[in-house]
Amino acid sequence: MNLKVKNLPSGISVITINEPKTYNSLSFKNLTDLIKVFQKLDNDKKTKVIILEGAGKGFSAGHNLKEVKNLKIRNKYQKLFNLCSKLMLQIVEGKKPVIAKVHGAAYAAGCQLVASCDLAYSTNDALFATPGVNIGLFCSTPMVAVSRKINRKPMMKMLLTGEPIKANYAKEIGLINDCFSKSKLNSEVLKIAKKISSKSNLTIKIGKQAFYKQLEMPLRKAYAYTSKMMTINMMAMDAKEGISAFLEKRKPKWKNK
Repeated sequence: MNLKVKNLPSGISVITINEPKTYNSLSFKNLTDLIKVFQKLDNDKKTKVIILEGAGKGFSAGHNLKEVKNLKIRNKYQKLFNLCSKLMLQIVEGKKPVIAKVHGAAYAAGCQLVASCDLAYSTNDALFATPGVNIGLFCSTPMVAVSRKINRKPMMKMLLTGEPIKANYAKEIGLINDCFSKSKLNSEVLKIAKKISSKSNLTIKIGKQAFYKQLEMPLRKAYAYTSKMMTINMMAMDAKEGISAFLEKRKPKWKNK
């Protein structure tokens, strides 16, 4: 099986892209399987946080170039890139927070995958790149996700040169949250996941949806929209419970309602 899903305590689910021989490439099959798994976990009431990782030497090298070369027909290329975009949208528009746990290389659509996740952590020696220009195929879809996480100048340098960037620089420009030694990465990611899973599922779902939607809005519209979302949130049982717990100096008991 090319994907593995492991359910940990505290409502944490780990998805592992398990195809080391292709450097966890985002083939038709892997993209289709990832979409199905994310949709399933998104509707699973026990899952509160999703961690995404790659098996073997690295996270993901992006599209499978052998597969891409053999497609040859225009509508097959379109189908592949549409499918990849569908996966990225599923992650962004999903109800559950997704954390990328990266080691080795995250290149092209693999880098896009990292950027699409809500949070991203890597090993100190991880590398990130949009190297399509090196093979005559500009990383146009990867840049959609990455350019929404980092500023234009570093983005254009990555796109125009195809050169990889190191983890510490990826952190500096906002592509990842942090980087750690190989021995610490897993425990640090789990620490963050557990912290998030201790919050109200409903509150997280409302907040994640509102965050991405307001980013694309003009300022006045964003305030009107988020004021409405906070009102919806305030009417929930969990908001009332959270405020009561804070005032009474006790731990909240979430109902996720």
